[in-house]
Amino acid sequence: MTITGLDVRDVRFPTSSELDGSDAMNPDPDYSAAYLTLHTDRTHSGFGFVFTIGRGNDVQCAAIAALAPLVVGRRIDGPGDVAELSFALLHDSQLRWLGPEKGVMHMAIGAVVNAAWDLLARELGEPLWALLSSLTVDDLLAQVDFRYLTDALSPSEARDILEAAVPGRAERKARLRTDGFPAYTTSPGWLSYSDDKMVRLAGEAVAAGFAAIKLKVGGSREDDRRRLALARRAVGADFPIAIDANQRWDVAEAIDWLGELAPTNPWWIEEPTSPDDVLGHAAIRRGVAPMRVATGEHVANRVVFKQLLQAEAIDVVQIDAARVGGVNEVLAILLLAAKFGRPVCPHAGGVGLCELVQHLAMFDYVAVSGSMDGRVIEYVDHLHEHFVSPVVIRDGRYLAPEQPGFSAELSATALAEYEFPNGVNWRQKDKA
Repeated sequence: MTITGLDVRDVRFPTSSELDGSDAMNPDPDYSAAYLTLHTDRTHSGFGFVFTIGRGNDVQCAAIAALAPLVVGRRIDGPGDVAELSFALLHDSQLRWLGPEKGVMHMAIGAVVNAAWDLLARELGEPLWALLSSLTVDDLLAQVDFRYLTDALSPSEARDILEAAVPGRAERKARLRTDGFPAYTTSPGWLSYSDDKMVRLAGEAVAAGFAAIKLKVGGSREDDRRRLALARRAVGADFPIAIDANQRWDVAEAIDWLGELAPTNPWWIEEPTSPDDVLGHAAIRRGVAPMRVATGEHVANRVVFKQLLQAEAIDVVQIDAARVGGVNEVLAILLLAAKFGRPVCPHAGGVGLCELVQHLAMFDYVAVSGSMDGRVIEYVDHLHEHFVSPVVIRDGRYLAPEQPGFSAELSATALAEYEFPNGVNWRQKDKA
């Protein structure tokens, strides 16, 4: 296939009207997607996106559109072509000046790389998780940019990790198709929800079979103590409750604040401080032990993940499908997590992040870590109805996708309704 065009659309959903997604740092998000289509000279197109929360989505769209001259005209006939595309975009000298490998341009590259994988998986008739899980070790290693990683993970160590997982691939694929992958839900935990709504949704999550729930914290200590106590009574003494501060605190403040929440036995504390502060995470982890520390939603690239692991700063690695440079860089992060023996529990929610990361977690299970121990995928019950191949949750578990591709395609109806600023929804709001 030859890529003949790259189109970008600004898609925004008015989630702030119901306070969905509210947390200590983002009180009124409008979940949005900078959404791209790769057109080809064949039947199939490829789809990808970057998740944002409203203002600035236009900037992200512009970053993706700026990549078109480097993408249009390329052939995508196999995994090697995707590797070449990824390396070409990441190593472009002028693009690197805008990062390097961080921010809107890096996320734009990730969206294009993800769309290329979606395109290839559609052409080959496989869901992405299954396609990746069937690649040879050599094909997988060819996707990874080992630059800046070899002091922590050498190519030979990565080969050993991947080769060790080969013998059980078929059995693990079959298990996924039978049992799915365990999930936890953040749906009860948005910071601006009332206590009654939080308690009701927490109880419903337990009844639905989810492995854990997550609550947002960091608004006020009094509110956090009250809400966690209510949630603990609602779900029972032993049910896992993760908490998420969304980067709210300085280091000393985090340790002190979390000391007050420790009696409710949080399963982990997520993003207690700046995602760039490796040493701060390490200090918090020491200061709040045995409470676990998780991060990754806003970690800019594989190099910061490497440092977090080297510094023993986190217990749980949280990949995000739309933050780093796409599937290829996520593979590097999965290999780092396996090398350091840390479980991967992907961040999801937003617009389509659940749809994407299910593929990455399932691939990790089949072909990298070979384990589900301590591993869950975040689930938030928002906006799935707008996707052509939405996630399917049953008994608190993600069912393995069977439709070809990366599950990234938005429906024509959703685009007509929510494209900004001329979609039907936004025109009606302007009239009101």
